[in-house]
This record gives sequence, structure tokens and C-alpha cells, in this order.
Amino acid sequence: MNLSEIFIRRPVMTTLLMITIVVFGLVGYRYLPIAELPNVDFPTILVTANLPGASPETMASAVATPLEREFSTISGLKSMNSVNARGVTQITLEFDLNRDIDSAAQDVQTAIATASRNLPANMPSPPTFRKVNPADMPILYFAITSSTMPLYRLHEYADTLLAQNISMVNGVAQVQIFGAQKYALRVQINPYLLAARGIGIDEVEGAIKKGNVELPTGTVQGTYQAFTIQATGQLLTAYNFNELIIAEKNGSPVKIKDIGKAIDSVENDRIAAWYGSQGNLQRAMILAIYRQPGTNTVEVAESVKKKVEELGKQIPPGVKLNLLYDRSISIKESVRDVQFTLLFTVFLVVLVIFIFLRRLSATLIPSAALPISIIGTFGIMYLLGYSLDNLSLMALTLSIGFLVDDAIVMLENIVRHLEKKTPPLEAALRGSREIGFTILSMTLSLVAVFIPVLFMGGIVGRLFKEFAVTISVAILISGVVSLTLTPMMCSRFLKVEKEEKGKFYNFLEKGFNWMLNIYKISLSWSLKNHKFIMIASGVILLFTVILFIKIPNGFLPSEDKGQIFVVTEGSEDVSFEEMVRHQLMLANVVLKEPYVKAFMASVGPGPGSPASNAGRIFIHLKPRSERPHVDKIIESLRPKLMSVPGIKAYPQNPPTIRLGGTLTKSLYQFTLSSSNINELYQYAQNFEEKMREIPLTQLHHKN
Repeated sequence: MNLSEIFIRRPVMTTLLMITIVVFGLVGYRYLPIAELPNVDFPTILVTANLPGASPETMASAVATPLEREFSTISGLKSMNSVNARGVTQITLEFDLNRDIDSAAQDVQTAIATASRNLPANMPSPPTFRKVNPADMPILYFAITSSTMPLYRLHEYADTLLAQNISMVNGVAQVQIFGAQKYALRVQINPYLLAARGIGIDEVEGAIKKGNVELPTGTVQGTYQAFTIQATGQLLTAYNFNELIIAEKNGSPVKIKDIGKAIDSVENDRIAAWYGSQGNLQRAMILAIYRQPGTNTVEVAESVKKKVEELGKQIPPGVKLNLLYDRSISIKESVRDVQFTLLFTVFLVVLVIFIFLRRLSATLIPSAALPISIIGTFGIMYLLGYSLDNLSLMALTLSIGFLVDDAIVMLENIVRHLEKKTPPLEAALRGSREIGFTILSMTLSLVAVFIPVLFMGGIVGRLFKEFAVTISVAILISGVVSLTLTPMMCSRFLKVEKEEKGKFYNFLEKGFNWMLNIYKISLSWSLKNHKFIMIASGVILLFTVILFIKIPNGFLPSEDKGQIFVVTEGSEDVSFEEMVRHQLMLANVVLKEPYVKAFMASVGPGPGSPASNAGRIFIHLKPRSERPHVDKIIESLRPKLMSVPGIKAYPQNPPTIRLGGTLTKSLYQFTLSSSNINELYQYAQNFEEKMREIPLTQLHHKN
């Protein structure tokens, strides 16, 4: 049985089949999304609850515990972590890889509703949740600055105009505003003036509530028309509040301005953010855009930038909108580098084939399997929902050596018959019949190598599944091409070679004969000294095992994405003003670094850390060609940051894949748990002291 005979005798059908594969692949390539790595995000949901004024212990017992009790009943929950600070609780729920995040969100909403009857009644609002991993890095940073506009006015554009519209973009999980300064009026009361008039603070609170309401007044109905009565009862300025009457004493009204003053301020004046660029540092609103787990970073970033470009036309000239960092740029550059490597590899393989075959027609026949196999694989990748990422393109790059093997074997066997003066058509039929099942077995055996990878579990299996499928599909398509197109082209384009050879052919032939003679001599020597060869092979094997054990292990190598994330931490009792002073000292250190393009710094509660003594600095570095590797920059920056007294700084190169839902200050973190908080504090300190005794560890703080 000849698998290739029908394709040899029907060249038009074979050509149309190859054209179909190519067209199908080109269409798929056009719609393939670009990503850094395959989707390996754990479905993660962040739940936030607020109870102003409550201590961390109260938040843990009265808020976190009832919620955690209900969350623990949700199926597919992999881990649950809660952080409690003054007045706020953040619970991170991480689900199994196979759990759909939308259905998990519905279960979380149901659990919150069930736990609501056990939560404090004075909570200002029910707990909320977002489909976002607090440990993830934002894919976009925008800095909004103005030299003429107050911060609370700047916040209106950042929140109302930008953040709300960006949040509606498909794939955006959350828009976090660092340094938010939402407008609010603050009434400051002098207790001595209040006591002198015999007025209680509760009377002031009640008067403010009654004097600042917006209630429906009613309508006026007429014979022909109806009118809605509008009465403005809401106070919007500090002047109006100062004129608000609190009570009457001795026949005279007592106003706010008589016992204190109302001032224009912000809701939370214990958070701040700065934007640094080109030697300047100024207060700013920083928009951090997070993507939903499972979405494509490049697609989401492009959609957000288009939306921001539209919204930027509505921003007044006095407000500057700066793109601080775009994660999609480094992803596209990385994929572009791999694409160049892929094309260069194709060129080298074709060049080697030409050097050894020394005939243009014979080179083109096996080389045709390369583009057809690669392009056809793009179509299958699109159907499977894959993306153009580093692993899938690396799979295609590695498969190039396999893709031409089958075609070369088929070609060589057909050429063998041509050298015996067999007509091309008959040579193609005989050669393909003899080698067809061999090529089939070669193709299937290569694919079988990657079958175990398809059954790997966990995040490693999810990561390399796309790699295994891509390379297997490329090999299968190359096998089809080798059994169809290659013998058909051999029967049409190969001719019986003439006895006379060209100078180029003879020159290469001398080189091949020289290498063949060297191989004969070395082979003969090896057969005569087989004991030495066996001993040398054993030594090499032994050294291989030793090196395999000694080589450090790791999940993914450190990648230079042009960013540095710095977690800062003050003492637990630090005041806001002192925290700001220390954070600005760190910001000035970063501002002097020659490799920094732009950065943001903020203090106060934020993602992953609701504590008031927390801060963060995000640094965007200059292009890779203008600086050393990011790890070297961190090594030089670390001692400079640690030299600032009163605050600790932990710079890190954010990993490509963030495992877990906790934002850590270092690469490794131990978690201790106990039902007794006093015992937990005691043994945590003992554990830290024991860890300090290990030479390889460098503990600077207690996690």
C-alpha cells in the first residue's frame, strides 16, 4: 500500500490541499492574540469590608471570621487569606485552575449575603468583591498631574471621567487610584467655645445632618400643566456650612463659625501619591489598571489606551495625562524577538539543506514543508484558543528541525531511485511506497514524546500544555506534507542528474569527502579502543549527573520587563506626616538614578496592604539598550534605599507569573497560623530568631 500514490497522481488536488492549509493558517494568524505566556492565572477574587474606627482585632473577629466561615463552604476554593487593618478587612479567595471565575463570583456573592446577618449592624456598606488578584501587577499606569488645579478637582477627572469609563472596558478588573483625594467638607469644632455655649457635640452632628439634606418636595398640579417643586437643601461649600445654625442660645442663633470653622478638604487625607520624571517630583493621581484573570494583557491594554485617548479630549489643558508604564510594550517586544529567532532559524535550516543537497530544486522541495507546517499550525492554535506567546513560538522554533526531517528522508529515497536512471514519476512512486510507513512511524513517535506533557497537572501542566500541543500539531502537519506534497513535487521537478558537475558542487564535494575521511579515522580508532571509549562515556555520564544535581532549580528565569516594584514599610506607630517625609526621601533617591525613566510613589492603604504604614514605589526603567539588566540595577539600588533611616524598602523584579494572592516583600515567605494570637506572636518571633541563624538567609524584618 502506498499512502502517497493518490497525491502523486493528482497534483492539482495536492496543491489545493496545501493552499487550503496555508490560507486557513494565515486567517488564524491574523486573529491570534499576543501574550507573554499561556493563560495560567488562578481565578482570584478580592473581598473588601469596611468598619470605620474598628481596631484590627475587631475587624478580624467581627468581620473577617463570619465571612471566612461562609467562604470556606464554596467548592473549588484553593486558599483563603485575610488581612485586617484599622477599619478595613481584605480577604483574598483563590480557586482551582479549572474553576470558572464568573460562577465563583456568584458563589462569593451568595456567601456574603448569607454572612450579612452575622456582621456588625453599623457597617456603612455591605462587603464588596472584585475579580482581581491583589498580588498581580497592573498592566497600565497613568499619572494625572496639574500645576494649577487643586487635588480634589484633579480627583474628579481621575475618578469620574477616567476610572469609571476605563472600568467598563472589557477585561478590566479594577482601576485603582493611588493618592485619591475625593472632595469633602470638614467641620472643625473648638471644644472650649462649644462648652461655653452649653452645646453638645451630638447637637452639632444632628444640626449638620438636618441642615444638609436633599429631599423630594412635591409637585403642583394645574388644569393644563404640572410642575415639580425643587428646593435646594444641600450645602456644597464651606461658606454655606459656616453659616449653618446649630442652636439658639439666649435668643441668638449659634452658627458653625461661632464655635469652629468649615474647610474644603478631602475624604481621606492620610494617603498621597507622587509622579517623578525628568528630575521633577510632583503630587499626582495615579491610575493603576488591573486586568481580569484569564484575559489577554495586550488586548486589554490596547482597548484601554484607545478609551483613554478618547477621554483625553475632554480633559482641560491644565491637566496632564502621562502614560507611566505599559506592560504590553515589553510583551510585544519579547514576542517580536522570538518571531525573529523563528525566521532566522528557518533561514539557517534552509541554508544547511542547500549546502548538503547542492541543488536549488532539491532544496526547495523539503523546504516547502517548513512554511506550510508553521502557517497551518497557526490555524489550529486559533481554533484551540491559544495565543502567540513565548512558549508557543518557542515550540515552533524547536520544531523546525523536526519539520524537514520527514521531507528529507522522502526526498533522499526518491533521489536514490533517480540515480538508478528511474523515471521521475516511477521513482516517486517507488520511493514513497518504500518509505511512507517509516515516515508515518517517525511522525507519530515524535508526537508521542509530548503526550505525557498533556497530562501534567497544576500550573506547570497548564503552562506547557500549549507548548506540547503546538509542537505536536506542527510535526503532524509536516508529516502530512512529507507524504503528500514532497513526493508530488519530486515527481514533477526532479530530473536525472547529469554526469558533469559544476565547480561549486565539486568544491563542496571535496569538503564532504574530507569530513567523511575524518569520521572514518575516528570511528576506526574508537572501535580499536572500545574500553577507553566506554570509560570516557561513563565519566561524562557521571559528570552529567553531578551537574544536574548542582545546577540551581527554579520555576521561571528572572525576566527584564523594565520595571522595579518597591514595597516600603514604616513602623507600626508612625504618623502620616512622618511616613510621607520618609517616603519622599526614598523618592529622591530614585529620582537621582540615571536608568529611571519615570516612577510613582504612594503612601497609605493600597492593594495587598490596607495598613497605614505601608507605601509603594513603582519604577519604569529606560529601554534595555540604555541600561544594564534590571537585577543589577536592583543590586545597586538596594543599599541606597536601605540607607534611609526610619523606613524599610524592599525592591524586587516582579515575576512573570504571580503564584498566590498575596503581595510579598521578597521571593520567599513563610506563613504561621494559630487560633491564639498571643502564641502566634511569640512563636513568630522565635521562628525569626532561628531563621537568622541560617547563613544563607538575610532577614531584615518579620513577615
